[in-house]
Amino acid sequence: MIAFKSRLKDAIAERLRAVYPDLGELDMAPTPDPKMGDLALTFPFTLAKTLRKAPRAIALEAAPLLASVEGVVKAEVAGGGFLNLWLDRTAVLTEAVRLAGRTDLGPDEGKIVIEHTNINPNKAAHIGHLRNACLGDTLARCLRYKGERVEVQNYIDDTGVQVVDVVFGLMELEGLTVEDLERLPGKFDYYCWDLYARASAYLAAHPEAQARKSAIMKNIEHARDPEYGLSRYVSRRIVRAHLATMARLGISYDVLPCESTILHLKFWEKAFDLLKERQAIYLAADGENKGCWVMRLEEDEEREKVIVRSDGTVTYVGKDIAYQLWKFGLLGLDFHYEPFAEDKGRTLWISTAEPSAASPGFGRATKVYNVIDTRQSYLQKVVVQGLRSLKYDTQAAKSVHFSYEMVALSPKSLGELGYAASAEEKERAYLEVSGRKGLGVKADDLLDRLEAKALAEIEKRNPDLPGDEKRKIARDIATGALRYFMLRYARNSVIVFDFEEALSFEGETGPYLQYTAVRLASIFRKLKERHGLAEADIVPPADGGFRFPAALAEAEQADAWDVLLTAASLDEEVLRSVAGLEFAHLAKHAFLLCQKFNGYYHKYPVLAEENTEIRTFRLLVLRTVKEQLHGALGLMGISAV
Repeated sequence: MIAFKSRLKDAIAERLRAVYPDLGELDMAPTPDPKMGDLALTFPFTLAKTLRKAPRAIALEAAPLLASVEGVVKAEVAGGGFLNLWLDRTAVLTEAVRLAGRTDLGPDEGKIVIEHTNINPNKAAHIGHLRNACLGDTLARCLRYKGERVEVQNYIDDTGVQVVDVVFGLMELEGLTVEDLERLPGKFDYYCWDLYARASAYLAAHPEAQARKSAIMKNIEHARDPEYGLSRYVSRRIVRAHLATMARLGISYDVLPCESTILHLKFWEKAFDLLKERQAIYLAADGENKGCWVMRLEEDEEREKVIVRSDGTVTYVGKDIAYQLWKFGLLGLDFHYEPFAEDKGRTLWISTAEPSAASPGFGRATKVYNVIDTRQSYLQKVVVQGLRSLKYDTQAAKSVHFSYEMVALSPKSLGELGYAASAEEKERAYLEVSGRKGLGVKADDLLDRLEAKALAEIEKRNPDLPGDEKRKIARDIATGALRYFMLRYARNSVIVFDFEEALSFEGETGPYLQYTAVRLASIFRKLKERHGLAEADIVPPADGGFRFPAALAEAEQADAWDVLLTAASLDEEVLRSVAGLEFAHLAKHAFLLCQKFNGYYHKYPVLAEENTEIRTFRLLVLRTVKEQLHGALGLMGISAV
């Protein structure tokens, strides 16, 4: 529909500008009701003041001009000045059927870097991390579908305080070495989940232990063993666990930049020199920030943001500025790289401070998306201000914070986790996930429960399937359920997690979409069995045109038009979702398409239809829906089972 509407819009604008030179940008949108036409134009309202005419008078004057535009069969005035258009259905449907499953949107950017997931490598991934990863991965899929060149980064904060807390727990509470960790039974990321909560509680109750924690942090930052060796072992092993969790959801990455490498390769020192040289920061001479290097905030010049503390340690935002500069290729430095994992023939690289011959060419983006929850909005603004302060205005404008709200826990889910909520916590509508308290739903646990439920249904319905096939289908259904659950909510809304809702396969869910794909596949399988026709044999007439059969009832024409128009709008929904970073649009579109197809199929039998022309027409409708549904599922990372 994008190509058709673009041509139509250009033709209408050319026709109108000959009469109305001050036309401006032409707004063209679907009508609220198909009975009112297919598209509505609002230009009479914007021209009314300039022309000193009533909008309706302008619309009445313009209607005859547009009725003969190619692709339009009727133009009619509605309300106070809307101009509604009825489209040439044959022309639209011919294009919709011909281009189903294919896109040519064309790239707008040079190279796009998306940073997402970014789980602290000190414990198992939880449901909150899944929202980040699903949003970031769907953005990457949509941009690639659009034709953009995309690089996905997963930043590893392997020297952060969370890793330090785990190392403290291993050394001071457990007395373990790297050799001991190799022999630990069970899942290492689960073990560290519990240890992190215990170490955090111990440090909170024993202030005197903070000195030892600080010493551990300093030794890690300066690569001194045994602390550094433990931190490297913990972070690398847990990163592998995180990658395995994300792989269950079909999520992958191109490179893992590590904070330790940023420190060792002096990225921050280079950024620090740039900030001082261009007077983006200054040394505070007095006040509460005395001795700190600070940045004065644009939004409030009376406020300062500390970039370097008085003890010389850099804050998170300082390191983030250095990292953002590197992403755009503005730092004049690069990481060294080594292979970390192989995934379906692709190498996943990790940054290293050790010189290597590998030069995969990461960074140097023209646009950067940072997928980080809304609680980090302030710090992201400071990072962008850092770029502007260095006179990198273009890159600052191309730095996008893809923010989203958190995933919280419902009171009911707290009970299922066996968490003893306090009286104060019981009064809340929901409780925030807390790694320090060990409070949260582990991602692998949730996926395991989803797979078990799906497998039980498969056992009930298809007991004769081979075991491996049952488990594969169960994994695909679990993935579909979870990914759709994470996408269906607007990103600025808190997801209050509830096991019953997440595990549901009924209603607006990923499995409902997968069920529809299965139904479509079944129809074409039976077509082959009964009529000897393959799906590829279902094509428009030889002249390339797509038209309604003469014997097709008017009611079915309207229903088929509705289904096909919805199917043909996938590209528009992709662009709309990317522009607003709102993938609930894409999820709702796929759900609506399935609803409309199932309603159409329920009313109009396909394989049992005796009229060959009508049967072929209906099969063309179904094939178009199938192609577009598979496209939408792929963009959301959901398998067509």
